[in-house]
Amino acid sequence: MVIGAGPAGSYTALHLAKQGIKTRVFEEHSQIGLPVHCAGHISIRSLKTLGLYPLHGIIENIFCAANFYSPHGTKFTLQLNCPVTTVLNRAHFDQYLAEQAQTAGAEFILNSRVQSLLMQNGTVTGIKVEGSNGAEMRLRSSIVVDAEGVSSRLLRQTGLVPLKPSGIVYAVEAEMDNIQNVEKHAVEVYFGRGYAPGFYGWVIPRPDGTAKVGLAVDKGDPRMYLKRLMTKHPVASKQLSKAKIISTGYHAISLGGPIPQVCSNGFLAVGDCASQVKPTTGGGVIFGLTAAKEAAKVVNQALERGDVSAEALQPYQKRCNELFGFDFKTMLRLRRFLDSLSDEKIDEMLRVCSKLGVDGALRGVTEIDFQGKMLLNVATKPAMIATLVYFGLLYLNQG
Repeated sequence: MVIGAGPAGSYTALHLAKQGIKTRVFEEHSQIGLPVHCAGHISIRSLKTLGLYPLHGIIENIFCAANFYSPHGTKFTLQLNCPVTTVLNRAHFDQYLAEQAQTAGAEFILNSRVQSLLMQNGTVTGIKVEGSNGAEMRLRSSIVVDAEGVSSRLLRQTGLVPLKPSGIVYAVEAEMDNIQNVEKHAVEVYFGRGYAPGFYGWVIPRPDGTAKVGLAVDKGDPRMYLKRLMTKHPVASKQLSKAKIISTGYHAISLGGPIPQVCSNGFLAVGDCASQVKPTTGGGVIFGLTAAKEAAKVVNQALERGDVSAEALQPYQKRCNELFGFDFKTMLRLRRFLDSLSDEKIDEMLRVCSKLGVDGALRGVTEIDFQGKMLLNVATKPAMIATLVYFGLLYLNQG
């Protein structure tokens, strides 16, 4: 059984069903993909690696540049040699993955809220679920894969350590029309404690003049900060002064790094509930999909052996550590560094990045998800050496 029909849940179900494993996915909402929980700004290279690109009818735009702004309006532009990221229609993307899983043989049960896990002698043996008619069912399963999202409500029952509350930020994202003065193939990013404390704001444009506009914060009401960004920021206020809000959504993002253990007896966690999310940007789709594929392999092996103990499922934990460990450690350090900066230091940092030629050093980058490995690849370039030394000194001199 799989709990949750987001990307991680559906992709797990797809790979389980491909291996001939009877798989049911329980989704509490009436429609897959709604409400939308992220902007869908994703690495093209990572999608290709997973065999999920191109995505006809799902891609809304592609990007080869990003503009970063300090709270005072200082701008640093990163122009890349080729399109590196894309923005997806997240609802359509989620539905596409679910359709692929169904074609492979997985069954999806909508309007079904899993209330709790069934436990016996410390082992997860199934779920208690409330169906669309309000009836309560107790369903047995050899293994339960938890892809419930950032709440980690069910994971807590297993005794596993949940994601860190201190690492959670709260996001608001609005669909807007009539965006002004933005490049069609560049993402806009806004830093500053007065506009997005603990994270950043963004404008992800589409060619038709609409955009996904949002921000996340670690304190306060994100709606208030979005209003401030739209009216007070020296750059964003000009870009968004005539914008019309079409719809608004809210979601939480975990930036605290992966939970220590992702499996217990009869149970695995994938995606946001395991905090398999980039601490730097809050993107979790690629890491969740990658983990889901690995989880399905380990589940298949465990079922073939007839052993679903935590020890038998441990190869999933080991594989996650191999795939993500170094990059998460690097990104957590970067997150701590960014969180340490005052608005004045952010302004100074962007000026120095421009002065030292960081844009040129990063121009050939094609990988944005595995950021530890990406930094290793560019760290020997003179501009990056000077920049990293500067960042180190900047971090040491905070406070």
